[in-house]
Amino acid sequence: MTENTKKRPLIMKQKIMLQVVIALIPISLAAVYFFGWRALLILAVVDIVGFGCEYLFVRTYKQQVSSAVFVTNMLFALSLPPTIPLWIAAVGIAFGIVFGKMVFGGFGRNIFNPAISGRAFIYVSFGVPLTSGFTAPAAGFPGGFSAWLPNADTLTKATPLVELAQGEKISLVRLLVGNTAGSMGETCAILILLCGLLLMIQKAASYRIVLGGLISFTLFQALFWYTGSAGAADPLRALLSGSALFTIMFMATDPISSSQTTNTGRWIYGALVGALIPLIRTFSVWPEGATFAILLANMFAPLLDYLLKQAKKRGAGA
Repeated sequence: MTENTKKRPLIMKQKIMLQVVIALIPISLAAVYFFGWRALLILAVVDIVGFGCEYLFVRTYKQQVSSAVFVTNMLFALSLPPTIPLWIAAVGIAFGIVFGKMVFGGFGRNIFNPAISGRAFIYVSFGVPLTSGFTAPAAGFPGGFSAWLPNADTLTKATPLVELAQGEKISLVRLLVGNTAGSMGETCAILILLCGLLLMIQKAASYRIVLGGLISFTLFQALFWYTGSAGAADPLRALLSGSALFTIMFMATDPISSSQTTNTGRWIYGALVGALIPLIRTFSVWPEGATFAILLANMFAPLLDYLLKQAKKRGAGA
C-alpha cells in the first residue's frame, strides 16, 4: 500500500487540544466528587453527541474529526448544571458543533466559540433548567463518588452569584475548594487556577489573554462595587463565583475564536472579555454574563486583528 492510498486516522491529533483535554480531566473528576456520577453521564452523552455531529459533517468532505471537538464537548458539559436534562445537553452540544463550528467550514474557520454557542442557545431556549437546576454539593469523603446525584432534594439551591447579589457574605474557602452550588466544572476555583496555570506553562493558553481578562474584570468589578451599583459584589468573591474564572481561563483562550494575531490583540481581547462579564452581570437581566461576554468578544476579534495588522503595516511603512 502506497503512502497516497493509506487510510488517514479518523481523528486529527492536535497537541494543544490534547493538552487542554488533559488539563480538564481533574476538573471533570471534581465534578463527579461534588455532584455525583450523573456528572459523568452528562460528560459521556455530550461527548458522544458532539463527536457524532462533527463526524457526520467531516465524512462528507473526507476530512478528519479534530481533537478540538473533545475540548468543546468537555467545556460545554462542565458549564452545565448537574441536574440538566440529558436531552437538553445533547441539543446544546449539537447546536454548538453544527451551527457554531461546522457551518463555518469546520475547525479553524469558526468565528464563535462552539461550546459557548451551544450554551447560549440552550440558555435562551431552556432558561429554567439552566438557571434553577442547581444542587448543594456532596459533603465529606467519598463525596459524590458514592452517590448518583447528592442532595437531590435541594435542586433549587442558590448559587454564590445569587447569594452575593442578595448581599450575603460567602466564605472564600468555600469558593476556593468548590463547596458551593453551581455548574459542574465552575465551582472549585483553586483547581481551575491550577489547571489553567498548567496550560499557560505549556503555552497551550495565552497568559496575555488570561491576565488581561483578570485585570480588567477586577478593575470594572471594583468600580461597580465601590460606587454602590446594585447587586455588585466585592471583586475577589465575584471572580471566584459563577463562571467568570472558568471562562477566562478556558473559553477566552480558545485559539480559533479569540484574537491571536498579535500580542497586543491578545491583551485587548482578554481585557474586553474581563470588562464585559461584570458589565453584563451588573446592568442586564442575565445573572451570569460570561456566556454573552465571550460571544461579543468573538464577534469583534476579527476586526481587532485586522485593525492591528493595518496599524502595524502603516507603522512599518512610515
